[in-house]
Amino acid sequence: MSLRDFQRKFKKQISDFFEIPSDIMFDLPKIVLVGNLQVFIENHRGIVEYTTEKVRIKVGEGEVGISGANLLLRNIKTDEICVEGQIKSLTFLQSGEVW
Repeated sequence: MSLRDFQRKFKKQISDFFEIPSDIMFDLPKIVLVGNLQVFIENHRGIVEYTTEKVRIKVGEGEVGISGANLLLRNIKTDEICVEGQIKSLTFLQSGEVW
């Protein structure tokens, strides 16, 4: 078992014991998709790329890619962001992965 696996297992046990939500304990994004019109992402690290057809947002250990048409950033806050438009796909990317 690697050190990384051990850390994840330990964090999981702590999270379960204290009833702490996993997204907080594991630094995971919370993503809410409302139909194909809006995406809310909590616990983000910033915007990597933004066009009306493609948005990439840094999260934890990777990125979230959103593709569609007429994409627009709304409610950009330090811990939450909202993307609106005609959403066609949502993709999870590794850091540095070309999309």
